[in-house]
Amino acid sequence: MEEVELEILERWVIRSTQRAKKRPDATSTGKNARKTSLSRWKFCVHADKRQMLQELTKSLQQKPTEAHVLWELAGCICSAVGAEGYRLYLAEKGDPEMLGLYPGDDERIEKGVTMMEKGSSLTVPVYVARTRQPLRLSRVDLDARFPDGLPNKIEADHALYEPVIQTDGQLAAVVELWRHDPFHEEDEEIASSYLVWGGIALHYAQLYLSMNKQRKLNDFLLAVVKSIFQDMVSMDTLIMKIMNFAQRLVDADRASLFLVDSKNKELYARIFDVGITGDGAGDTRTGGNTSGSEEAIAKVQNSTEIRFPLGKGIAGQVANTGEVLNIVDAYCDPRFNRTIDQLTGYRTKSILCMPIFIRGSIIGVVQMVNKHSGAFMKEDEEAFEMFAVYCGLALHHAKLYDKIARSEQKYCVALEVLSYHNTCSDVEVAHAQEDKIPDAIPGIEDYYFSVFKLDDFQKAHHAIYMFKDLFGLSRFDSDSLIRFTLTVRKNYRRVPYHNWTHGFSVANSMYSVIKHSQNTFKANECLALYIASLCHDLDHRGKNNKFMLDTESPLAAIYSTSTMEHHHFNQTVTILQQKGHNIFSKLTSGEYKQVLSYVKHCILATDLALFFPNKAKLSQIVTENSFSWRNSEHRLLIQAIAMTACDLSASAKPWDIQVKTVKVIFEEFYEQGDAEKLAGHVPSPLMDRDRKCELGAIQVGFLTGICLPCYRLLYDLIPETKPMLDQCQANLEQWRQIDEEIKRQKEMGNEVDALAFLDKMMETSEKIVEEQEETTDIEDRN
Repeated sequence: MEEVELEILERWVIRSTQRAKKRPDATSTGKNARKTSLSRWKFCVHADKRQMLQELTKSLQQKPTEAHVLWELAGCICSAVGAEGYRLYLAEKGDPEMLGLYPGDDERIEKGVTMMEKGSSLTVPVYVARTRQPLRLSRVDLDARFPDGLPNKIEADHALYEPVIQTDGQLAAVVELWRHDPFHEEDEEIASSYLVWGGIALHYAQLYLSMNKQRKLNDFLLAVVKSIFQDMVSMDTLIMKIMNFAQRLVDADRASLFLVDSKNKELYARIFDVGITGDGAGDTRTGGNTSGSEEAIAKVQNSTEIRFPLGKGIAGQVANTGEVLNIVDAYCDPRFNRTIDQLTGYRTKSILCMPIFIRGSIIGVVQMVNKHSGAFMKEDEEAFEMFAVYCGLALHHAKLYDKIARSEQKYCVALEVLSYHNTCSDVEVAHAQEDKIPDAIPGIEDYYFSVFKLDDFQKAHHAIYMFKDLFGLSRFDSDSLIRFTLTVRKNYRRVPYHNWTHGFSVANSMYSVIKHSQNTFKANECLALYIASLCHDLDHRGKNNKFMLDTESPLAAIYSTSTMEHHHFNQTVTILQQKGHNIFSKLTSGEYKQVLSYVKHCILATDLALFFPNKAKLSQIVTENSFSWRNSEHRLLIQAIAMTACDLSASAKPWDIQVKTVKVIFEEFYEQGDAEKLAGHVPSPLMDRDRKCELGAIQVGFLTGICLPCYRLLYDLIPETKPMLDQCQANLEQWRQIDEEIKRQKEMGNEVDALAFLDKMMETSEKIVEEQEETTDIEDRN
């Protein structure tokens, strides 16, 4: 024990183990039946083994690249076997024919390995890479496989070569070791033992690199998303961003983005080549590089857009097939178009061309040219496939943004045109200003005032008078009031019933309610009630909400409930926003918001669908004797009922006015019924002109079910409105008589046209009135 050196003793143990393993009589229970992989590690007494592994682990934590892992591992093996030097040959993509000498220099790690010079003779590292088996060579022993012997760079007589195999079976590298003493079998096992651990370390290094690369890609994509989605930008700006990001992602010299024109089956681009100049600034052009002549570049830049058919060229084929093309040498590919290179002097080498999808359709193609570090790799394709998803979404949203931007411009133009045609003219304003507002208009505050005796301009003149009489002009501008009223008149359509005459009539009825019930409503409530009454049917199309919903009108898509009423309010606000029309401009901010809120509430209340719940709530409050004018909710309810009462005021007018109004109402109803029939719908009896004989019964039901309950409730809270209730009851009796007469005629087998029947009644009524007026005149003359 004192004479034998430690190294010799370890070799004896390993050799003894190997011999025991090879003997046929060795059993698994024998004392010499040890596994080879355990022999060196079991009996190794190297004091520095643990330290070497710790240093290797620490080194891997600092720089966990594959090349560095293998380099450090080779250094550990060199120390373990007592070698005097070593070299590392990296296998590119596991190919034994593509070995590169790795010098272990950090700066050269970034630039890649240096490929071995190919000679006529088979080199030892390539042989070991092919066979994947360890090999020991001595300079003194000639080997026919290697006529050139050991490399001249090895300054020793003996060499050991070990292949490094990854956990997936792929070749990673070949380690070359040398020393002056011969290598033995146990040295191979020592190296193999280290390589087992090294394979695991290499696997985890690859996992770390993969995760780190994925993290960087995720960070990059996050930056992309923030950049292209944080602001709505134009298509050209987005294309510039996409191309710049694409260049950075795959380290390309140039990038182009072509969009698909599905209609013309073409690819097109306004900006189709973005590169990085020497100072790092973006160099955008329609082709080429700064190396081209100025004349050629200017010629290409003068083209604002290029177009070519789908299927033509590399980009065209990708757009046509949806398949990725990764071309290592562009000039060897027959699909490559050399025209731009010839024009600009730029040299295209490698190309990566990929499609961009949205909803399964190709909307564009991105083409990257000349990767700075060589050819485009598979990992570039994978990274860009993920990037392309965000490109597709961004391009899709940019197209939508462009459509929205164009729509907004069209909207502004349309609004300007409509504003011109739907706004009162300066001539009309001047005429109204010349026609001074009188101090009084006899009979205008009467509940039974007839609007049929006034023309449209006179109605506007009377509307201005009623506003001035109610609110004065101390808080309002006279010119704004005139412009507002005349523009409101112009924005009522020429439909049979829901026209300017109806708007004025409702405003006149509300004026009468306010005048006869002094101090019932507050000042801002009165202002809102009057303006809401005047504007409550602005731009009415002569069709009800149900028709709008059934025919899928754009208005119904905007407002799902109270469709037309919301539109009437928005039209009111639109008029107020026009220059010189804001009659509320002198109100305080708080008053303005309150009045506008009341106006909206009052206009929406004219929807009969809301009348029934409003009536039910208020009726219960009145029945319980709990109504309070101090309660804001109670006040809103009485405002709503007052709006409905004025909207239906034709039923509370004298009989001759009632009949005239009913005729135009049903003229409008029957027009809607005709439209419903054309659309394939069955109109209600109210809208069906083929059921005119039911008009009397319809009116009786309408007055009984809606009008009288409304006026009774209004009378309970505002007794001054009793004339409206009385006249409504009187009209109901007339309609009952007409309904009974129509039924009697039908029982007799006579065809009855209710409207014609009304005409005869009106003629008779008018003759009676004329005779009474003549009698009165004669009596006056006498």
